[in-house]
Amino acid sequence: MKNFKKFALSIATVSTLFLAGCSSDDGFISDDEEPGENTQLIGSLESDRILDPSVQYTVAGPYLVKSGAKLTIPAGTVIVSQVGTDKYIAVEQGGKIDVQGTSSNPVVMRSENNSAGDWGGLLLCGKATTTEGVNVTAEVGGLIYGGTDNADNSGSVEYLIIRGAGAQINSESQYNGLTLYAVGSGTRISNVAVIDGADDGVEFFGGTVSASNLYFENNEDDAVDWTEGWNGTITNTYVSHSKPFSTAVEADGDNQNPKLVNFTAVSTVGGTALQFKKQSGATITGLSLLGYSTRIDMKDNGPLANVIIGGEIADPANGYNAPATVDLSMFAWATQNNSDTAVLPNTITGTTQLDSSLVYLLQGTTLVKSGGKLIIPAGTIIISETGTDKYIAVEQGGKIEVNGTNENPVVMKSAGSNPGDWGGLLLCGEGVTTEGVDAIAEVGGLVYGGANNSDNSGSIDYLVIRGAGAQINADSQYNGLTLYAVGSGTSISNVAVIDGADDGIEFFGGAVSATNLYFENNEDDSVDWTEGWSGTITNTYILNNGSSFSTALEGDGDNNNPSFVNLTAINTSSAGSGIALQFKKQSGGTFTNILLSDYGTNVDMKDNGPLQNIIVDGVPLTTPQDDVFNGTPVDISGWNWISK
Repeated sequence: MKNFKKFALSIATVSTLFLAGCSSDDGFISDDEEPGENTQLIGSLESDRILDPSVQYTVAGPYLVKSGAKLTIPAGTVIVSQVGTDKYIAVEQGGKIDVQGTSSNPVVMRSENNSAGDWGGLLLCGKATTTEGVNVTAEVGGLIYGGTDNADNSGSVEYLIIRGAGAQINSESQYNGLTLYAVGSGTRISNVAVIDGADDGVEFFGGTVSASNLYFENNEDDAVDWTEGWNGTITNTYVSHSKPFSTAVEADGDNQNPKLVNFTAVSTVGGTALQFKKQSGATITGLSLLGYSTRIDMKDNGPLANVIIGGEIADPANGYNAPATVDLSMFAWATQNNSDTAVLPNTITGTTQLDSSLVYLLQGTTLVKSGGKLIIPAGTIIISETGTDKYIAVEQGGKIEVNGTNENPVVMKSAGSNPGDWGGLLLCGEGVTTEGVDAIAEVGGLVYGGANNSDNSGSIDYLVIRGAGAQINADSQYNGLTLYAVGSGTSISNVAVIDGADDGIEFFGGAVSATNLYFENNEDDSVDWTEGWSGTITNTYILNNGSSFSTALEGDGDNNNPSFVNLTAINTSSAGSGIALQFKKQSGGTFTNILLSDYGTNVDMKDNGPLQNIIVDGVPLTTPQDDVFNGTPVDISGWNWISK
């Protein structure tokens, strides 16, 4: 995935040379021609042919394996297609293919650019049943498929990698990576990877063929698609999405009850996992869906009773987020140098150190309990599912250690990075708050507050939080970073909160300070404090560039005189509108070098509190209109981490 998996092919070459004779109308070498291998794959194959794994072949047009012919592709063979809408390999009815890849030497079929949509992939046409009838004409090249022989055999495919397929057929259709037209159960398909396709990974048009050990990565339409009454079984399927796509599974048409056994799908961009159209359905066991915003979509309001998951009728409200049922390592032959996924534990009681080579999925609430410590190395990515109970919280006595760097920050975000997707990061300390000791937070019954303003909840350095601000209840939302009575022993620096539906950061009492803070497009307040917070923030840059926001800074409650050193707030959402600084009740603060740009109101004393509580460059305000907010802007030119 992009920033989630980086794949390279592990291709070895074997030295055995195979020679084959083919009919003259192929342009292939006949027995009485000079020795040599025609590497151009185009035209019709009328008799058996064995490719030579020591040379690279080029798909130069439609290459058709005709009835009675067999194309054998030994382990390690590489076939590279030219770019074009008519570049594909098709096995016609009665023809056969024998892909003989191994785990150490898979067969590779790819486009010359390795780009999605370059070519048409591999197509097999069988004589099994389809709801379209007998001798149906496919949308590709007039190919014929469909019959009455459900045990039909189109050959075997073993250890095959297909890349860059999905070329456009016409204005309405595209090729898939692997297309199976009425292929029968006598055909053997196992260990197939389809990567970076512009349409589906595999599509079944009727038939009874089964397949096992399938890997699909970043296919832009559906990873697995079926229609026309396919009723085979796929076993051990792993789907990964880190780019926009349609679905992990799309089913259409009549329901012949195909089966999915051990199906794991992981998305870092949200999206729909399983979609069923018309009357379609399936029986699914061993299902694991991680990171999708929609688990089950009955597109045409078909009967849920047709979809059986784990022995029960499917429930669209069920997350189906069990741990992965398919181990990605079984596809090491297709995915080298990859980053696997892991699920954040719900509870951390001891010391847990994450692995930056993994992408972590937040499926619910992760609580760092008293005595526990969560260590997050530089470059680690944590992706939250969407929901009101999705957040990471450090309880009183627990600690977090975020060890990002300028070039490799830690990133916490929702799959879609949309405002309001998840709950962000919360720290609960034993500092002083006007709410007293052992106050109860509005989030999950978390307890905070005590008498130790030097309390230590850990350290945060170079952290980016995106898409937080989910709704807690009718009156409240999460922030990006929430600090409940956090003490001054806690270190916080280099934090960016971007695209939040509520506040960027909110302090509920405590004495914690922070440096180098960046806030962009947070829909409520960028910086908010209440309950007598008394710390200092230094080098803060606020950009209000969304369609609306509440304030750049909001202070509420008693005034324990927090300090703000080097503060820049810029409004580009609607110049000359909005509020920069809002103070409620008795709140105030001391500001040194503050710049406010293009706000309609610089200072709003919401409850007519005392202006002298607001001190700018050593002088208390006398009127809200004082022109004292023209300091030197904070220089963020070296803050590379904010763009991650």
